[in-house]
This record gives sequence, structure tokens and C-alpha cells, in this order.
Amino acid sequence: MKLTAFTNYALRTLMFAALREGALSQVEEVAQAHRISRTHVVKCVHQLGRWGYLANVRGRGGGFRLARPPETITVGEVVRRTEDGLCLVDCFDPATSTCPLCGACALSRGFSEALKAFMAVLDDMTIADIARNRAALLPRLGLDDRSRPKRASLAA
Repeated sequence: MKLTAFTNYALRTLMFAALREGALSQVEEVAQAHRISRTHVVKCVHQLGRWGYLANVRGRGGGFRLARPPETITVGEVVRRTEDGLCLVDCFDPATSTCPLCGACALSRGFSEALKAFMAVLDDMTIADIARNRAALLPRLGLDDRSRPKRASLAA
């Protein structure tokens, strides 16, 4: 199973916001820290705001922050929102399935159980959990211990 890039970027954006602990973050910071396209981050921030995960502040000095406590946002709920149907195999979608074995196949039941187990793990994991190892994450994102971006030296 492979999740979409949008899901990955959305989770990284939420983690970044959690690491900032309420301070406003900017799209450019996330894009630079994660080495991903600014355009992708803009789409994530916009959609996460529409879904109520981020509070987006417009205008000069604006940015975004978590709209809910990170302990209340599960990775599972974000994955369900960002993934289209979570169809591991064709037979999971009766509207498009061409498989003549639907409903009788032990393999599809096995895939269904595996997906349930996968999502159960993600349902037990929150944004707070994935941002908990703050001391290890901040330097890798180019942030200091106050969660502010490190500035490059002007002399360099």
C-alpha cells in the first residue's frame, strides 16, 4: 500500500505546525524544511484549513497554526480525509470492480482485514505523537529549539 504524496505532505505540514507550538508558520518554511514544492504545501494548507485542522491567517505577517490541539487529531482521520477511498484492490469498490470473485474471495477478505489493522494503528496515533520527539526533529527541519527558522549567516 502506498499513500499519496498529498497525504504525506499534509501530515508533514501538521507535524510542522505542532512543532511550532502555536506560533504561526509560513508555507515557505514548510516547503524549505521538507524540500517539497511550495505549490504542494499551499494546497495542503488550504485544504487542511477547510477541514478545520489548521487556522489560516491571511495577509502580511500571516501564516497558519493548528486549529485544534495536536492530541485531538489522529493520523487515521487525516489519512481517511486525504486518501480517496482507501481501495487496496479493485474489488474494494463495487462500482468499478471487474472481479468475478467479489464476495467469495478469501484474498479480498484478507486485504480488508489488513486495511482495518493498518487504520487501527493510525487511529491510535495523533499529531502530538508524531511531533513528540521534538529535539530530534527540529534540527533536521532547520529549526532551533524555540521552533524558529535558523537564519543563514550574512557573512557566509
